[in-house]
Amino acid sequence: MTPHLLSRDVLNIAQVAPLWESVPPQQYGGIESVVSTLTEGLVHRGHHVTLFAVGESRTEADLKASCPNPLRSDGSEDDYPYFEAHQLSQVFDQQNRFDIIHFHDKCASLPLSRCFNTPTVHTLHYPFTDSNHSLFAHCPQLPVINISEAQKQTMPHLNYIDTIHNSIDLSRYPFVAQCQTPPYLAFVGRMAPEKGPQFAIAIAKHAGLPLKMAGKLDPSEQDFFDHQIKPHIDGQYIQYLGEINHAQKADLLAKAAVTVFPIVWNEPFGLVMLESMACGTPVIGMNCGAVPEVIANGKSGFICATINEFVEKIPAALQLNRADCRQHVETLFHPTHMVAQYEQAYRQIIGQVRSQNNLLTFQRPH
Repeated sequence: MTPHLLSRDVLNIAQVAPLWESVPPQQYGGIESVVSTLTEGLVHRGHHVTLFAVGESRTEADLKASCPNPLRSDGSEDDYPYFEAHQLSQVFDQQNRFDIIHFHDKCASLPLSRCFNTPTVHTLHYPFTDSNHSLFAHCPQLPVINISEAQKQTMPHLNYIDTIHNSIDLSRYPFVAQCQTPPYLAFVGRMAPEKGPQFAIAIAKHAGLPLKMAGKLDPSEQDFFDHQIKPHIDGQYIQYLGEINHAQKADLLAKAAVTVFPIVWNEPFGLVMLESMACGTPVIGMNCGAVPEVIANGKSGFICATINEFVEKIPAALQLNRADCRQHVETLFHPTHMVAQYEQAYRQIIGQVRSQNNLLTFQRPH
C-alpha cells in the first residue's frame, strides 16, 4: 500500500533522472533540463520532492546522488548500466517514502516498475524504435506520459495518462528584441543526419546568410560529420561552435535572425524550438514529429515540407514580431502549465491505484 498523503494537497514525489548529465545540465541535456524545471516547480508548489540524479545537480528538492559526476563527461559511459542499476535499487529500497515515483529513464525501469508497491509513471522522452517497441508492448498497463501527440501516434496502445508538452525555465532565456546585424541563421542540435545539419548548411548557402551551428558530436556520427559537414565549415559563413554551454546557447539563439530546424525524423518534441522562440527568434521547422505542435505557423515561425520552402520562408520569418515568439512560449509552454498537468496526472494515477487496491481487498475471501 502507498503511504498516506501528508495533507489533501501535499504529495511525496520521487523524480528519477538519467545520469548522463547533471540536473539542470551544464551543456547538452534536454531531458535533464525538463526534469529540473518540473522538480523545482513541484517544490515551489509545496510538494515534498526527492530527486535521484547526478551528485553535481542543483535543486531545492532532496537530492539523492546515484553517481557523483555526469557519466557522459566523466568518461564513465561504459559503466552507465551499473550506476543505473544502483539508482533503481535506491529508488526501490525507499519506495514506501513516496506517494508516486516518476521515471525519466529510457526504459530500464519499465520491468522493475511492475514490482513496485508505490504507483509509478514514466515520461517517454525518447522515440519508439524497433529495439524498444517490444519492451513497451510487454508493459501495456504501466502509466505513461507522452510529450506530444505525434509521439503517441507511433505506439497508440499504451496506458497514456496525458499528453504533457515540455517546458523550459523562461528566466534562463532572455528575450532579445532585435537580431544581430548582420543577420545569421542558427542551428542547434546533434551533428547527426536525422537532425539535419547538412540541410541547415544547404539552406544557409541558398539563402545567402551565414550559419552558426552548435551541438555535440557523438563518436558514432564522426564519419557523417567528416564527409558531409566538415568540408563546408569555413569559420566565417559556415561556423561550427562545438558543444556549447547553456549561456553560450542562449546567446547564440537570442542574437540569431532565424533558427532552422530541418529534422528528417519524427522527433518526440524538440526543445530547441522553445529555447529559440523564448529568446524572440522565430523557428522554421520541417513538418515532422511534434514540430506542428510547437511552432505557431506564421506567428512564431513557419512549418515546411521541403528544404526549398525553408529558403523561401526566410524573408517572411525575418518580418515576424519577435515579441510574438516569446509570447507564444509564455502562453502555451509556460512551466506552470507543465507542472500543473503533471500534478493532476499524479493524483489521477494515485487514485486509480488506490481504487484497484480497494477492489482487490474487497474481493479477497476472508
